Amino acid sequence: MKLNKNILCLALASLALSSCNTDYNEYTAYDKEYIERSFTYVGGLMTKIYNDIDTDWGNLSGAMLSSATDESEYSHDGNSVEDFYNGNWSAANPHQTIWSSAYEGITYCNEVIDNWSDMTFDQYKLNIDYEKQMYLYNNYKYEARWARAYFYYTLVRQYGGVPFKIHNTTGTEETALPRVTADSIFNFIASECDDIKDKIIEDYSADAEHILAKAETGRANKYAVLALKAQAALYQASPLFTQGKTDEEKKNLWAAAVIANKELIDEAEKKGYGLASSIDALWGKEYYSEAQSYKEIIWARRTASANTFESYNFPVGYSSGQGGNCPTQDLVDAFECTDGKSISESSLYDPTNPYANRDSRLAKTVVVNGEAWPNDLAAYNSEHPTIETYVGGFHSRTGNAAGKSYATTTGYYLKKFCNPDQILRARSGVAVTTSPHGWLTFRMGGMYLNYAEALFQYFKIAGNANAADATAMVTYTDPQGDKHTVTIPSTQTAAKMASMTRTRSGMPAFAAGMTNDEFWSKYKNERRVELAFEGHRFYDVRRWMEDGDKFMNIHRMEITKNENGSFTYNKVAFTRGDGKWQSRWNLFPFSQTEIMKSGNAIVQNPGW
Repeated sequence: MKLNKNILCLALASLALSSCNTDYNEYTAYDKEYIERSFTYVGGLMTKIYNDIDTDWGNLSGAMLSSATDESEYSHDGNSVEDFYNGNWSAANPHQTIWSSAYEGITYCNEVIDNWSDMTFDQYKLNIDYEKQMYLYNNYKYEARWARAYFYYTLVRQYGGVPFKIHNTTGTEETALPRVTADSIFNFIASECDDIKDKIIEDYSADAEHILAKAETGRANKYAVLALKAQAALYQASPLFTQGKTDEEKKNLWAAAVIANKELIDEAEKKGYGLASSIDALWGKEYYSEAQSYKEIIWARRTASANTFESYNFPVGYSSGQGGNCPTQDLVDAFECTDGKSISESSLYDPTNPYANRDSRLAKTVVVNGEAWPNDLAAYNSEHPTIETYVGGFHSRTGNAAGKSYATTTGYYLKKFCNPDQILRARSGVAVTTSPHGWLTFRMGGMYLNYAEALFQYFKIAGNANAADATAMVTYTDPQGDKHTVTIPSTQTAAKMASMTRTRSGMPAFAAGMTNDEFWSKYKNERRVELAFEGHRFYDVRRWMEDGDKFMNIHRMEITKNENGSFTYNKVAFTRGDGKWQSRWNLFPFSQTEIMKSGNAIVQNPGW
């Protein structure tokens, strides 16, 4: 957790190789005196901070955390993602990537806030762009405070209470920092967001009076601040973090989540944020500038133009595709029929044609047998112009003489986030292509669902038999004893908020009058399909303390091609590890090394 100023130059000098983020300027710096010559060099520290913000483009040698859930199965046996369910996860093998990157980010944030803020750079006052440069520079401290709060959110999400610092100290002092409570971390996030929400730049893309010619829209703004507060409040109110609290205390935290999410949605909608016309616009090649996606994406962690994600996940048998994170039958089954009913309830479901009459998001998330995907598939191999995941098929693992050992284990390939136009291997007249990608950290679709959950849980604990349809005054008492009250309008019931992502995709809205159990089941399913592969399910099941067993017992689709060219579909169950979910997995273990370095000031999480 310690930043050595003597190596500051090395960290900043490496940015030209490591960042390349769209709209994040790149810098090289050498020492404090060099940085003080120009405010632009402080931007190098900000680039480093943004680079430490988490993504999951296959962090575990290609495997995403989705493959530790019931969303997908990684097609390469022996990958470390299996540790999350096979018993190899421990204090000696703690999977502490977030720990390392978050504390590094916090350290750099503290540097910017404490040592590189509020300088005047008098030598540039006569420059024509001085005022605009200073406007951006003076915003860095608020970006750094937002990022620091975000890093703490990623830590508390994984560990609960963690060591806390808002100033950098010596190595000995830092390693001995004790854990503070999860509530302390959550309360810090809320207070920081409240303090900076009206100080940080509201919208880089719209402030032409103050912003330089290139609007750096990849930076955090007011709405990213409000979104962080809202999502952190949802987590703080969730069962994992309210164990041992009274019902009144839980109700108060759900009230805080309601108010925070309502504030974000109301403010964002006034600014023109909302839902894109189609969900796949959010990961299109021009996602960062195309009007439809831009209005839904509150903040995305941008990465350099590349084709690595496609290489990890394109079908085996196409170019250098590696199979990767293959959607499970469980996820496919979660996509309802177009009448809004599950496949077990709907008369529209045809087991001989299982992908017809389904939620349109299925076709935008999962590659199924018979599809002509990616777009270059037929040109690459004209003998196999469509995906063949049936037994013995060209893109299948089983019964295939070609020995495609890394082909799909589930009968499906991943489509979401992949650019279907990507060319992975050059051939005559065809060049390799790359494209930018953006990890969807905060988007309106997810925030509508967060708001729905907070509303439902608040009114449920308040005793409403049909909490999904309830409206009333909601009052929250903050840690300082101040009361905050909002009125929930009839347009913002939990059912209506949870329906927005459904109706965007052509699905029926949630019916009025559902029981609480009916709504909760439907809500969890809606969140599952809408936010698939965006990193939520791994943590949702943990914070709910529900459904962990579903990660341990999942299903594949075995497809047989019949002599007449038709297909027979057979759902096959398989078990991970010993098939039993362990409650201790709801939180990550602290590294035994970190515990020893702290002199046991860090107390291990229960069960580890």
